Amino acid sequence: MGWLLITFGVAFGSAIVPLVNAELFVVGLCASQHNPHWLWLGAAVAVGQIAGKLLYFLAARGSIKLPQFLHDRLHRVRERPPSERRERWRRRTKVLRGKVEALRERCQRHPNWMAGTYGVSSLVGLPPFMATSVLAGMVRMRMSTFLAAGLAGRWVRFSLLAASPALFAGWLH
Repeated sequence: MGWLLITFGVAFGSAIVPLVNAELFVVGLCASQHNPHWLWLGAAVAVGQIAGKLLYFLAARGSIKLPQFLHDRLHRVRERPPSERRERWRRRTKVLRGKVEALRERCQRHPNWMAGTYGVSSLVGLPPFMATSVLAGMVRMRMSTFLAAGLAGRWVRFSLLAASPALFAGWLH
């Protein structure tokens, strides 16, 4: 039971802070410990990851407000003199910003397409799961769809990952 709580905590932390790697933790745990069952570990990671991503989803949806210091920092008007470097950056990212906006509009027009993209992302990790979680909130995906697709995909992904050390050890012997 202790490993499941620790796994949940690491998964929640990895959902909030992308520098924490839940995949590496799960493989390391399963390679070093023999008592956690891979299905339970997959479930603990799935619940932890979706709990963390739910915060991004709700913030993108506008259901929860950012703390005042973050809100002010993101939305303040900065009076800066024009610079060559900043203008060059704006020109370089113009195409990317246009593609993101087109994707957001397409997802709003086709909610089932967004649900499929989010489900594939939760299982495979491409497109990045954090980005699809935020996009799902921006296009106002139903929370039940967000939770069901995310939990199912993450549970399968991390259960298979947790089973992999034992599977490879069985092949070697």
